[in-house]
Amino acid sequence: MYKSAAGKVGSNQIMTTLQKADGSQTGGLRETLQCTLEYLIPKDDQSEETEYHKQIRKSIEEPTETEDDRSFTTEEVRQVIKSIDYKKATGEDGIRSKILLWTFERFPLTVTSIFNGCLREGYFPKRWKRARIIPLIKPGKENCNDTSNTGQ
Repeated sequence: MYKSAAGKVGSNQIMTTLQKADGSQTGGLRETLQCTLEYLIPKDDQSEETEYHKQIRKSIEEPTETEDDRSFTTEEVRQVIKSIDYKKATGEDGIRSKILLWTFERFPLTVTSIFNGCLREGYFPKRWKRARIIPLIKPGKENCNDTSNTGQ
């Protein structure tokens, strides 16, 4: 997986196995996709649900009929994935934009279905919502309070 993510594997190779939590390997493309989905989208655990969570669940189970709630089209997903700058660092999920594009080009309906499933269920993986922000100090700035170059 690392070699593929780092771009060190030839583009004609198809990754069909992953190491599962129990140490065994997946046995083909279908099981690999299933393993990936289970990792990215865990089962909904309602055992420790608070009253607040119950209210949220009830509100999202009621059908809504707004423009924002319609399903994504395959073309919409394609345009968004192609617009991602492949030179930028990976997000919290560690998935490079080239891998996402490669996967979409081979399985456009599957990728579109994943996003539509998230939209329909009102659940997106936490890793998709987090970001690591690393502030970079511009050359010549000693600290964030240095206003010597701002004209103040």
